[in-house]
Amino acid sequence: MKHLVAPSLLSADFGKLQKEIEMVNQSQADWFHLDVMDGVFVPNISFGFPVIKYIKEHALKPLDVHLMITQPERYIKDFRKAGADILSIHYEATTHLHRSVYAIKEEGMQAGVVLNPHTPVDMLVDIIKDVDMVLLMSVNPGFGGQSFIENTYHKIAIMKEMILKAGSNTLIEIDGGVSTKNASKLVETGADVLVAGNAVFRSDDPMGTIGALKNL
Repeated sequence: MKHLVAPSLLSADFGKLQKEIEMVNQSQADWFHLDVMDGVFVPNISFGFPVIKYIKEHALKPLDVHLMITQPERYIKDFRKAGADILSIHYEATTHLHRSVYAIKEEGMQAGVVLNPHTPVDMLVDIIKDVDMVLLMSVNPGFGGQSFIENTYHKIAIMKEMILKAGSNTLIEIDGGVSTKNASKLVETGADVLVAGNAVFRSDDPMGTIGALKNL
């Protein structure tokens, strides 16, 4: 399977959000990546249900929603109603991860689990066959524009080996500091989905940058 590209709307210009959505619609991007922050789990607040519903109305591609919130299991049904197609929750934010993953699946969404940079990938060894995707944070969550953490390559390689050993089809998604400079190495190491925020929306040619990330 060719890798997927998911532009992160956290870096978009919200003053012209509809135009930004239309640009992603017309581009070679595969998904919209939406970062939801509560100011508790991470030191920042982003957007909630009304914005997600608005994006869903105009998006022609799936919504990949990444929850950086405490007790995400409380809102699984609400995010489905808002339009999420893929819902990813942090390993560090929920006590009953297995239960939460299956609650996401029961709502008809694909279920993802997110690991912070400090969390070892082997924490997922007992659940890897149950999740559709693992999102490896390659920066500390909470803010866009951070520098890529080089140890991420090592984590991708370990995660890929774990997935293959389990006979799973779990995707590996990378979020944080992804650009045209490191995208090829990420894919070669085993990444299946590249999330790019500033690299796309701060580019002089956002659609061209998406194309470059897709056609490595």
